[in-house]
Amino acid sequence: MALALVLWGMAGYGSATADIYRYEDDEGVVHFTDAPTDKRFKIFMRDIKKDRKLRTTFKLGNIARNSGEFDPIINQCALEFGVDKSLVKAVIHAESGYNPNAVSPKGASGLMQLMPKTAKDLKVANAFDPRDNIRGGVRYLRFLLDTFRGDESLALAAYNAGLSRVAQYNGVPPYQETRTYVDRVLNYRKSYQSTN
Repeated sequence: MALALVLWGMAGYGSATADIYRYEDDEGVVHFTDAPTDKRFKIFMRDIKKDRKLRTTFKLGNIARNSGEFDPIINQCALEFGVDKSLVKAVIHAESGYNPNAVSPKGASGLMQLMPKTAKDLKVANAFDPRDNIRGGVRYLRFLLDTFRGDESLALAAYNAGLSRVAQYNGVPPYQETRTYVDRVLNYRKSYQSTN
């Protein structure tokens, strides 16, 4: 009966307009919800329409979470690694819309959308933990900025498309997605600078 209910709920997901979260309790019972009230819930299925909107619309009032909620972590990590906090906020905004449970179709996770291998290399134990994710993402940004001698456009292009692609093209790769991403993050940064 429980399996039937789960399958029925999943079958109706196609017309749903919310993310679906799940967690398995100590007794092996799996719980699903579109409004998590417990930190044990993890993203199970993404609302793709909402995800795309978050990634393409810049309205500070309409982001998934209040950006100020993460300011203490952002400020601490930005100071620790010497990265401008406005740049960190802009990357988070572009990557996840401040949704700590965001998961991309390619498997990137959390606020700064760290790929599993990158997260592992950065010793990020839990990509969905805001502190762990932001610290790893800022550390990676510092590495990219150092690699490209402070060139923010190249660092952001590498964050989006990968180091090898930037090296291959000896600059920002000729991908529309990457070029749009770099422009978007730099514009977001200006907006965050004006509100700091």
